[in-house]
Amino acid sequence: MNYRGREIVGLRTDEIAHLGLGYVPEDRQIFPTLTVRQNLELGLKRKGQFGRWTYEDMFERFPNLRERQHNEAGVLSGGEQQMLTICRTLMGDPDLIIVDEPTEGLAPRLVEEVASLLVEVARRGIAILLVEQKLTIALDLSRSIYVMGHGRIVFEGTPADSLAAPSVQQQWLEV
Repeated sequence: MNYRGREIVGLRTDEIAHLGLGYVPEDRQIFPTLTVRQNLELGLKRKGQFGRWTYEDMFERFPNLRERQHNEAGVLSGGEQQMLTICRTLMGDPDLIIVDEPTEGLAPRLVEEVASLLVEVARRGIAILLVEQKLTIALDLSRSIYVMGHGRIVFEGTPADSLAAPSVQQQWLEV
């Protein structure tokens, strides 16, 4: 896999992060025995050096994280852990984030909060590669979409193009 003209397969995770690539895993992968604040600090490329995002940005957006910043992250709810994972990734000031199923298993209110944060991420100039099964979120956030079926790209275009393609809707996007 190539990113910005450089082969990244085989690079250490920190080397990939320093190239400007961030990853938000579906399974959250928080550090449960570290505090919320320590988990956020682990996202920084260099201790104490902030980019487009600070602790305060994260705490303003997700007040629950502020309230629990000194608690071990393992006691957070699943939704709070998802918020923490996204925020930890943003603390590294990536230029591109790969976000894998960010709304999986979240309550509707938290789904809205995650979607709102992703809109803000894009507004701050960070590209997002979103892997998401909730079509409405993907369509609302995206300028271009790719639909995969059976391991290959079966459609590529704008959200409007996908909505105007009945065969794509019927075969790949409807339940």
